[in-house]
Amino acid sequence: MSRVVKSPVQANSVSASETRLGERLRYLRAAAEMTQTELAGDRFSKEYLSQIERGKTKPTRETLEWLAARLSVDADFLVSGVSVEERGRVEAALARSEALNEAHRYQDALAEFAEVRRSVAATGASDLQVRALSGEGWALAQEDQVRDAIDLLDRARNLVESAVFSDVDRADILFRLGVCRYKLSSVSTAIALFNEALALADSSELPCDHLRSSILGWRSRCWRRQRDFEAAREDVERALELGEGLKDRRSLADVYLQASLIAERQGRWILARSYAERAKAQCEEIADLTSVGKLLNNLGGLSFLLDKPEEAAAYLKDAFRVALEVGNDVDAAYAVSSLAQVLLRTGEIDQAESQARHALKLLGGRVEFIDEIGNAQLVLGRALLEQGRLPEADAELKRADKSFAQLSSVSHRAAAWVAQGDLAARRGDDANAARLYRNAAEALQDFRF
Repeated sequence: MSRVVKSPVQANSVSASETRLGERLRYLRAAAEMTQTELAGDRFSKEYLSQIERGKTKPTRETLEWLAARLSVDADFLVSGVSVEERGRVEAALARSEALNEAHRYQDALAEFAEVRRSVAATGASDLQVRALSGEGWALAQEDQVRDAIDLLDRARNLVESAVFSDVDRADILFRLGVCRYKLSSVSTAIALFNEALALADSSELPCDHLRSSILGWRSRCWRRQRDFEAAREDVERALELGEGLKDRRSLADVYLQASLIAERQGRWILARSYAERAKAQCEEIADLTSVGKLLNNLGGLSFLLDKPEEAAAYLKDAFRVALEVGNDVDAAYAVSSLAQVLLRTGEIDQAESQARHALKLLGGRVEFIDEIGNAQLVLGRALLEQGRLPEADAELKRADKSFAQLSSVSHRAAAWVAQGDLAARRGDDANAARLYRNAAEALQDFRF
């Protein structure tokens, strides 16, 4: 993490770290069989050395280095009890863990962070503790252990309030917390965290374009979830500008994907497909099979919107195959759910039901995937309706409506209401059907009638 220099501490401002330094100095002096007078030499008074040993004053770095040289120890060991070599080993272990995060190998990263945890604590270095907490928190979030991730990131957030950290450090922790809140569908809280993170990053004089691009990309997801597509488009275009300047293929691919999803929601399907194809090309360059699978799913949906169902089914089957290859049940569920929608629209009702049920089984009711759970429930409900299994359809469509209610998404709920209206019409309940259609129309249009 970036560091800023802390202002010198006044002599009368003493912390526990100064006390421990003094104890260490006294121990090392005694081990060297030196008196305070002998250690002070001609440079300091015996009284000044006594103040250091009793933790009553904080010596300068120059003084610490002089004393360490007299005692034949490393200056960093005198300060923290950890030598330069030991700190270097801890930093190398953290760097390996962080590299695993960058490679999306989150389970391996968690194992490495667990291995280095005790060594980080032994250093007493707050910057290393923040790196460990934020890195392990990020890996936990990506492995869907979001609440555990928040606990670690909150601890890191408290640490980075110290003056030894920069605004960029603080922005990074807020960004990671924002991602966690988004994963828990706390979209408003996520936006507030991203806003604060972006303000800190923008006001900092330190280089942080990668972080700013990530914040904008994730905030665009929030706007998209809230159906503010213009705000989402503005954020993703700014993120793309920053990402293209950095030449970071992984980050650029993620932003292209977000741009594709936004263009899709705005009905600009050809542009959406173009963005998705660019994202897929970036992921293939870095051999990121997980992201390639996600993009195949996205391209399948766009092909279907462009009235190419056979091409869509081929993309989605490839997406499912890749998800199984990398062992990602969630992505497999997304591909199966999308395929179920294609089958439903093309009249293959039995297969649509089977695929929708498979998707729900893979998702396992996890709240962070409530949008896709609702989509699969909606497809299943419609498939049951088409087969004339009305009581089952009714129950499933109610489940879909309940899932979409948790998203605070008008368009999703409107889709559920239209389906429930079709069910009511099939039962001959025209009044209830009209009410449901009206609810959907009012939700999607800025007027009432």
